[in-house]
Amino acid sequence: MPRIEALTLKQLRALRAVADQGSITGAAESLGLTPPAVHTQLRSLETALNATVLDRSDSRGPVPTPEGRAVLDAERTVRVTLTRCADQITALRSGQSGVVVLGVVSTGKYFAPGLVARLHSAFPKIEIVLKVGNRDATIAALQDRSIELAIMGRTPRSPAVVSDPVGPHPHVLIAAPGHPLAGARGIAAARLLDETFIAREPGSGTRILMTRYLDRLGEGQPYRLIEMNSNETIKQAVMANLGIAMISQHTVTEELRSGRLVTLDAPGLPIMRQWYLLHRRDLDMTPTLKTVWSYISDLQGSFLPGAPDPAP
Repeated sequence: MPRIEALTLKQLRALRAVADQGSITGAAESLGLTPPAVHTQLRSLETALNATVLDRSDSRGPVPTPEGRAVLDAERTVRVTLTRCADQITALRSGQSGVVVLGVVSTGKYFAPGLVARLHSAFPKIEIVLKVGNRDATIAALQDRSIELAIMGRTPRSPAVVSDPVGPHPHVLIAAPGHPLAGARGIAAARLLDETFIAREPGSGTRILMTRYLDRLGEGQPYRLIEMNSNETIKQAVMANLGIAMISQHTVTEELRSGRLVTLDAPGLPIMRQWYLLHRRDLDMTPTLKTVWSYISDLQGSFLPGAPDPAP
């Protein structure tokens, strides 16, 4: 029988490090330990659980067994819970009135720092912890409760959430100024689908929107796609004429203004979406959370790039 009382955080950290680094040596370096010390933690973990957590017969290095993967799932839950606990303790010890953990999808990094600055100015005793990730990562953070509020472009099906639209979110196709389609009016679908499209990684909301748009436009016709993992890399690739891309207009405000990029006049564009502020439906909203929620909502999207000031 597993002896749960014998488990330690050091053992869990050792297993996580081996899984992340792919070797005992790499794990030891990342933890600032020696390889024998990591071996000792793993042996103690396996003894406590009465199970083998690593398959050491794989030529690529140690690989978590099914039991090991279950332990890694538990380790993540423990780590998330303890991290949230540490955030709360830090706020209490510093005399602040509360902590709000705000998650924002990757595209939101172009406006999120300014929004957090506004919040700090308006409520200096409230600590805002900002966490930025792609859509899948943000939804996962909502599911495991490591964030309390979130801003994203499309509400998730799970977990159940309460949402409030906080501003428009247009998506456009961008190209280099010297691209053959730059300046063309009413670009035909067939001509557009001949181009190479540069897209974010799977799990990105922008990637989902682009593939749906192209599938609808081409009725299932295949198209060339190059994958890149950040909006900044995509913008540089488009400026280098490597292809064209669908992107949030909020991420290219300065490039469009300076003429380094142009938008294309293609069918159904721009695609207008909304930014949503949301939280889990089962979240117990504290007064601090309600204050931050109301403040962001009342801004009426004025924190978005190029947005007008809110009406008085």
